[in-house]
This record gives sequence, C-alpha cells and structure tokens, in this order.
Amino acid sequence: MTPLVLRSVRLPGESDAVDVHVRDGRVHSIQPAGSVLSLDVDVEEVAAQGRYLIPGLWDEHVHATTWALASKRVDVSRAGSAREVTEIVRGFVTDTAGPDDTLVGVGFRDAVWADEPSLEALDSAGGGRPVVLVSHDLHCVWLNSAAASHFDVAVGADGLLREEQAFDLTQALAALPDTLVSAWMLDAADLAAARGVVGIVDFEMRWNREDWLRRFSTGFRSLRVEVGVYGEDLDAAITEHMYTGAPLSEASADLLSVGPLKVIIDGSLNTRTAYCVDPYPHGGRGVLTVPESELVELLTRAKAAGFTPAVHAIGDAANRVALDAFEQVGITGRIEHAQFLRPEELARFAALGVTASVQPEHALDDRDTAEANWPGSTDRAFPLRSLLDAGARLAFGSDAPVAPLDPWVTMSAATSRARDDGREPWHPEQAISRLEALTASTRGRSRVEVGDVADLVLVDADPLTAPDNVFRRMPVAATLLGGGFTFRSAALS
Repeated sequence: MTPLVLRSVRLPGESDAVDVHVRDGRVHSIQPAGSVLSLDVDVEEVAAQGRYLIPGLWDEHVHATTWALASKRVDVSRAGSAREVTEIVRGFVTDTAGPDDTLVGVGFRDAVWADEPSLEALDSAGGGRPVVLVSHDLHCVWLNSAAASHFDVAVGADGLLREEQAFDLTQALAALPDTLVSAWMLDAADLAAARGVVGIVDFEMRWNREDWLRRFSTGFRSLRVEVGVYGEDLDAAITEHMYTGAPLSEASADLLSVGPLKVIIDGSLNTRTAYCVDPYPHGGRGVLTVPESELVELLTRAKAAGFTPAVHAIGDAANRVALDAFEQVGITGRIEHAQFLRPEELARFAALGVTASVQPEHALDDRDTAEANWPGSTDRAFPLRSLLDAGARLAFGSDAPVAPLDPWVTMSAATSRARDDGREPWHPEQAISRLEALTASTRGRSRVEVGDVADLVLVDADPLTAPDNVFRRMPVAATLLGGGFTFRSAALS
C-alpha cells in the first residue's frame, strides 16, 4: 500500500494543524504541519485543509442482512396509526408488482397507536397480495391471510407474530438470491463508510459464517466485520474451532473475525415483552425467554470455548438476571441494550467487567412508549450518564435497521437527548459529553495516536464543539480502513 500523508489536519479540541503520516496500515508519525516536506518517494499527499481527524467509528450492534434489505422495502415508520399503515400498503399494492409478490414493509410502532392492528384490515389493504410488515424493533410482524398461507404460519385476529415466530419469519423474508443480497450489502456498507464507519458487529439472527466468507471472497472490503454467534449455534461454532476474536479466513484475517456469543433473554419495549420487575400498565411483566439456570449454563460453555457473551436484556428484571449470571460464572462480557436499570445494578457493570452495549437513538425513538409503559420510572431508562458515573464502559451501536446505521445520529442522541424537532430533551440529566460519546464509538480510542491502526475519519467540523445540528449530520470528508480509502468525498483533494 502506498504511504500516505494527510496534510494540515487538526485533532479535536486543538487549533494547531499537523501532518499525519500513514505507512503499512498504521499511523507512523504526527508532526507540526509543514515541518516535513517529503517522507517517501511515492507518498500520496492529501490536503486536508484544516479538517479534523478522529479514530474510525464502530457500530457495535447491527443486523446486517436485515439492514441491507430494509433499504429496499416499504417504509411505514411515519405512520401514526394502524389505519395509516393500511393506507400506505393499499397504495403500494395498487402501484407495484403483481399479486404473487410479497410486499414487505418495515418500521411500524403499534405500541403508541390509538387503534390496533388487525388481520381483517391488512387483508382488505392487501387485495389478495401477501403483505408482511416488520416492526421497528424486529420483535413483531404484522401479516395478512395471504402471507400467513404463503409462509405456512397461523395468526390470530390481530395478524401479529411476536418474538421467535417473528424472528423466524423475518429470516424467511431474507431467502433471496445470494448475489442480490451481497450487492445490497455492499451498497449499504458503502453508505456506512461514507459516515465514518470502519467496523460492525453483526448480530444477524442466523448462522452467518458462510454468508460473510462468501462476501469477502468476492471482494467485500468496506468494513471490518465481527460475526456474532447465537446460543443455538454454539455447538456448530465449537466444531468449526471458532471463538471470539478468531479470524474466519486467512485471506481476510485482518477484516473478518468471530464476534460475541449472542443470547436473547427477554423481549422488547414496543411489544411489552421486555422483562420487568414491576408490571406494565396493561398487565404482565414481559417474558424471560431464557431461564437463569439455562443462561448460566450457556455462559459457562462460552467461557470454556473462548466466547465473549453478549446478552440481550432490556427490562430491569432481565438486566438483573444477566448480571447475576455473569457474576455466578465469573466471566466478563456485554449486555446488549441495557435500556431499563434499577439503581442498585449500575455499579455492577464496572465491578463485573460487563460493557453496556447501548443504542442511544432508541431513547428518542422510544420516549413516548417508555413513558406509557414505564410511567414514573423513565429517569432510569437509557441511563447513560448514570452508567458512566458508576464506572461502566459504554459501547455504542444502532441496532440497524431499528435505528439508522449512522454513528453521528447515535452520538448526538447520547449527548443532547433530543432531535431538532422542537421537542424538549428527554431526561437531559442522562446526557454525556461529546468526548465520552466519541470514545464509546471508537472502542476507547479518544484520539489518533502514533502506532494506531490507520482506521481514520476526516470530518469538516470539530466534533467536540460543533453545534448540535451540525454534529448530528457531521459532514465526513474521508474514511480510511487500514490506511486505504473506503470513502473520499469530492471536496477532498
């Protein structure tokens, strides 16, 4: 790879420009701007013109194939009622493909609707065409009779499937030609690179090893990818000699590796299946999908096999179960989401070495749902400030396609607890600083240092001081992965 010099860049919080020399995939030197005229005969020089250089950004929680497919599906996320959804569906059924093609929509939020989904309403809107709508949190699908017949599933009068049944149907919808899905994945990855993303942890709900080996064998090089494994596939992973951090292939060893062991132990807030200590206003406390004894057994096996566990826990009762299991087994790891916590659990994250792998944009997506379902307790929902103050480590992600795979949107939600939509910040006491958010998005790399792997991002404004509206939409000039450009804007000479 040709050595590279980024001329006249600034580091966040600093005014003096520097030149950054990249060689052999690493940051070789950082020197005052203009102090070195030429470092290599064949060096490529890029005039950064005072832009800011930060470490490459990671998304720690992605459902990659579902994310790639979502961009090709009907967006119903802005619908404010079941009736509005059916009108959107009716328009697409009329305007697009034939009756045998399944219409797939994404993003509905029935937890905040005044009316309710029904099989009859979606049958009427579908006009005999199979229709499947996937909720924004992926834990629920709404389908009509034609789709139920096509996919051979039974539904009730509401037309809804939840949790495991919803996951299974979502995966059935992904049964498309490999070449098509791979092309869409490459398009999605390029868009992520254009936002400064250098790596993702993929928690697609399937055995994903061969999918990624195939993608990398045909030229995928836009991102580093850590491929998660689910509990039901642990035996297969052990047979393949997989463990967290192991390369999946020699040819792509620096980019493609094994991620954590994912275990889902409760549901979601939107479906009111997140497992909680107190009952929901409508009744019930949610569901614990993996008994604590079974979770302890899984974590024990993970420890023996070299896997880092990543336990999905949203409700406060589920988080307590997860932390208890980590403590009993004596293993460190991650809790995915950690959306609702009781005060006595906060310090346990640091004490047990458990990372809170969180998705801050969910706080703004779910604020109304949280107020309706956790009334009087939302001061401990998405408690990022409280977790940091208790010594916990945060790792930021999107849960894409649940939220946009855009780390600037993620960091903005964490630092402002608001959008530019006129609404007041939601529990601003739980906001964190820009530097803390950047650190949670870069695997702890708060600034670029000599010796770092050259996963780097050039941006137009100082991320520590830019106005909120600029920060959320941060203009990215270039993204480098191991010293090579994965994105370079036309504005960068």
